[in-house]
Amino acid sequence: MTKEEEITKNLSLIEYYKEQLNSVDIQTQYMLAALTDYHKAKLTIEQLHNADENSDILIPVGGGAFINGSIKNVSNVLVDIGAGLVAEKTIDDALKKIDERIKSLQENQERLLSMAQKLQEDGAELSKKTQELMEETRE
Repeated sequence: MTKEEEITKNLSLIEYYKEQLNSVDIQTQYMLAALTDYHKAKLTIEQLHNADENSDILIPVGGGAFINGSIKNVSNVLVDIGAGLVAEKTIDDALKKIDERIKSLQENQERLLSMAQKLQEDGAELSKKTQELMEETRE
């Protein structure tokens, strides 16, 4: 393979690394949004658990918006179990399920960050090598 061909190949790989980094960044942003959502849900459930039945409350619906509501039963929570299905769980079981999801998301986020770091390192190394090849071809 000639130096020019190797430079072209390396430039294509560098572009591929950039695309992969962009994809990892998007996935990381999704993870952060999901983590924020689960932390809010956990906080809301914990606060509702401490409220008295038949209390008037403000229910967060997202985006800083709330609706007025009344608590009828603070002992159970409806929890998404996947495929659009929900199941009634005790407060403790619901909090446990949310904690499991938070832990899983955090582990996935750590893997994504590790992957991003590896892509950046590999891209930087390849970029340096390509720069050296380009300088050699100018001589």
